[in-house]
Amino acid sequence: MRTTRLEAFSDGVIAILITIMVLELRVPEGADWSGLRTVGPTFSAYVLSFIYLGIYWNNHHHLFQTVDRVTGGMLWANLHLLFWLSLVPFVTNWMGEHGHEALPTAMYGVVLLCAAMSYTILVRVIIHAQGPHSKLRAAVGGDLKGNISLALYVTAILLTLVRHQIAWAFYALVALIWLVPDKRIERVL
Repeated sequence: MRTTRLEAFSDGVIAILITIMVLELRVPEGADWSGLRTVGPTFSAYVLSFIYLGIYWNNHHHLFQTVDRVTGGMLWANLHLLFWLSLVPFVTNWMGEHGHEALPTAMYGVVLLCAAMSYTILVRVIIHAQGPHSKLRAAVGGDLKGNISLALYVTAILLTLVRHQIAWAFYALVALIWLVPDKRIERVL
């Protein structure tokens, strides 16, 4: 199978997830600055999650530029990624509504960690399917950026036990690392 169906399905899922997240935003109760302050944590969580979903969408697009033929393994690995991404609206809303609690902040990190691991699995499945002369393997190499991200997620989750605000900073740091467009695949292609 060619990649177009898989990419279209994934694009649709990510678009729906962004829509669900924005529909979860509540209008401030007042029409002044204090009303805006009450929705600040929820809006901050939304912005961070929107950025994450945008990063995944962008990198997914680049990833599948290296693929000529989709295998069954790629389909399942892609569904695995979409499963974890589908939980982003839930944990975003939970963390936003309970911005001063450790458990929602930790669970947000767990979902991000699992999404990152599933993306890594998808990359590995594609590399395996492409064989010894994999274009993707040449592009990602040892995937230092991905490995650093996984370590930062684990650190952030553990830091929620100490001070959950630090975890928010770590989540933002990982997003910043990936916000800079990843040129590795473009260089190989």
